[in-house]
Amino acid sequence: MRAFSQLLDGLVYTRSRNGKLALIAAYMRAAPDPDRGWALAALTGNLDLKAVKASVIGEMIRARVDPVLFEMSRDYVGDLAETVALLWPRAHDEPAELDDGSLSLSGVIDRLHNVSRAAAPDALAQMMDHLDASGRFALLKLATGGLRVGISARLAKTGFAQAFGLDVDDVEQVWHALAPPYAALFDWAEGRSPRPDPEGTPYFRPFMLAHPLEADSVDLADYAAEWKWDGIRIQIVGTGPKHGGETRLYSRGGDDITGSFPEIAQAFTGHAVLDGELLVKGEFQGGEAASFNALQQRLGRKAVSAKMMADYPAFVRLYDLLIEGDDDLRALPWEQRRTRLEAYMAQLSPDRFDLSAVIDAPDFEALADIRAGARDAAIEGIMLKRRDSPYVAGRKAALWYKWKRDPLTADCVMMYAQRGHGKRSSFYSDYTFGCWTADGELLPVGKAYSGFTDEELKWLDRFVRQNTVARFGPVREVEKTLVLEVAFDSIHDSKRHKSGLAMRFPRIARIRKDKPAAEADRIEGLKRLVS
Repeated sequence: MRAFSQLLDGLVYTRSRNGKLALIAAYMRAAPDPDRGWALAALTGNLDLKAVKASVIGEMIRARVDPVLFEMSRDYVGDLAETVALLWPRAHDEPAELDDGSLSLSGVIDRLHNVSRAAAPDALAQMMDHLDASGRFALLKLATGGLRVGISARLAKTGFAQAFGLDVDDVEQVWHALAPPYAALFDWAEGRSPRPDPEGTPYFRPFMLAHPLEADSVDLADYAAEWKWDGIRIQIVGTGPKHGGETRLYSRGGDDITGSFPEIAQAFTGHAVLDGELLVKGEFQGGEAASFNALQQRLGRKAVSAKMMADYPAFVRLYDLLIEGDDDLRALPWEQRRTRLEAYMAQLSPDRFDLSAVIDAPDFEALADIRAGARDAAIEGIMLKRRDSPYVAGRKAALWYKWKRDPLTADCVMMYAQRGHGKRSSFYSDYTFGCWTADGELLPVGKAYSGFTDEELKWLDRFVRQNTVARFGPVREVEKTLVLEVAFDSIHDSKRHKSGLAMRFPRIARIRKDKPAAEADRIEGLKRLVS
């Protein structure tokens, strides 16, 4: 457990991507089996433990230390697991760490797998009594299912690949055919067995990605234009009757999201791999795509009710056909794959699948005018795809470009602040902001934690500390005097927020020290921007 906890510490406090990769690679080479396999599962979000609720952790620490001290410490630290790990009073007669293997990473996971919810608090307490603060932090993160250490699943897989001189795309190809603690994966990586064969399983293929368009124009004789839809990019993989008829849905990061959208998987029975955008039908748009806010109601759910599926009916707008039957089409030019996809559409249910249309524009200038006028709720911008481009993993120069529409902006007033996570756990870096009603009431319209420089973060943190008027656990309410210019991609109606609005991807564009709070924007003005 000590090596794993040191890895987590290093990942939290290492800022550079290459530094994080080096830490992961070194751990994967040095750690024993099956610890390193379980660590890889934890880092990629594939560790399925019976999560202990945060409230249980709170009860455990309040029984051991002064509750007021705990609340004050949590307010300062900003993270439950970190606070408890630092405050936990280990029994004086307990050895620093057991040497019987029960506190190895695999031993801890085995115990957490098998413990009942009722017995979990005692089991956690016994283990924490034998761990240092770093080990307790790692244990609590595992137990609560909140392992946030500033890396993505893709980065963890890249670190593993780097450790053994493998191509991360080769790792992705076999990943979903394997299960933790990945003994076959490590056997292949260290040359003890051939590469695992995923054929016959609905495995993930790495996505082709786009570069932001930086040139003034491209020649539409060479590039086709499509809308960039504002849902989530998914891959549909079906084995067909020949291989058991299983279908899975994968996100761009390779996460299996089939359980969140079972109706899509059930509607696809083919032997093929398709690339598309997962969207929700709009209630008032004749079945067209609704805003991302509607889709968000279903994201992250391991199971969905019939009511949820009826209220937010999902469908996929298809972009590309990678594999059809036994034919791998990825080496073909985009135009040929597009022709095959158009023909393939006849096999699919029109209730669950449609085709992303190619935008008809005579030249780039006309396309720019079309883009400028696009404020549909589900449009994020335009994709430009070279007509002769093969489908290749990752971002390849000059093949695909994304041309996102210009962001909207609003002047908002900071209302509340909360500490960040990881390297930002000492700073108030998460800001809730609002706009004025006609009656002069300030209502929240969004929350942002990006867009500012390190120097601006220090200034904002200092403002929060010096202008706090009330505290609510880890949240501070501040004087309503600071105006933030907020950029956002779109804004939508929302029943979840008192203002009735929800911003899509808000970020801080500028700190408006020059502007009085009374001159910030009004709710009614934002409502006119609703897509």
